[in-house]
Amino acid sequence: MLDRQALQAASALLWEHWQEGRRLPELPARLRPSARHEGYAVQALLEMRSRYPLFGWKIAATSTAGQAHIGVDGPLAGRLLREQVRDSGARLSLGANHMRVAEPEFAFRIGEDLPPRATSYNAQEVLAAVETTLPAIEIPDSRYEDFSKVGAAQLIADNACAHQFVLGSATHAAWRAIDMVEHAVMGTVAGKLERQGRGANVLGDPRLALTWLVNELSALGIGVRAGQVVTTGTCMVPLPIAPGDRVTADFGELGRVEVQFED
Repeated sequence: MLDRQALQAASALLWEHWQEGRRLPELPARLRPSARHEGYAVQALLEMRSRYPLFGWKIAATSTAGQAHIGVDGPLAGRLLREQVRDSGARLSLGANHMRVAEPEFAFRIGEDLPPRATSYNAQEVLAAVETTLPAIEIPDSRYEDFSKVGAAQLIADNACAHQFVLGSATHAAWRAIDMVEHAVMGTVAGKLERQGRGANVLGDPRLALTWLVNELSALGIGVRAGQVVTTGTCMVPLPIAPGDRVTADFGELGRVEVQFED
């Protein structure tokens, strides 16, 4: 069991590597979380390093392929820091990003607090607290040299591979009436690649992924707050990207979001 000093040291080490664009093989043994709850305890210390209230939450590995890609057997929750969030149309530098993929995602803005509780939330309760849905693109990264080998606890400590996040405008569509399971999304890397995804690729349904996130946090004694955004994981095989690429995710009537990566 890691003590407070070890948790703080692990968080500081990962933060330094994130800010400096460096990678490490894995956390030193004395700082290494051995279980998911320890990983979340390291991750929680990230909030102290932001100048703003927590923007929201992300989910990693919401598909079988995604879980295999990062070497885990289930989803992981991570924090979205306000400093890493940009509006649609943003120009971003890939810099030292090692993963170099863009992930179109269904995101939700919460309208009412969902506090932690002893019993699990059902999907109807969670959706009743949602204000709107938004199209999003996540640009993940890891602070580990080989993220597929370090295991879930260390990946959680590393903020579930969170890095940059681009958010579109809230939809004007009657989203509650839309079948998100079958809803198609087109991801495009201009002049290079088009790839289609759908909501079923996100834990079977983005709304169920949202419910999973709320219950994962609730079990840790953490609530999801009104105003926070939850992005639910990629709905397609991630799009490979390089400097100079323009990426668009078209969610049809739910809107579109795009980002330009600078040379």
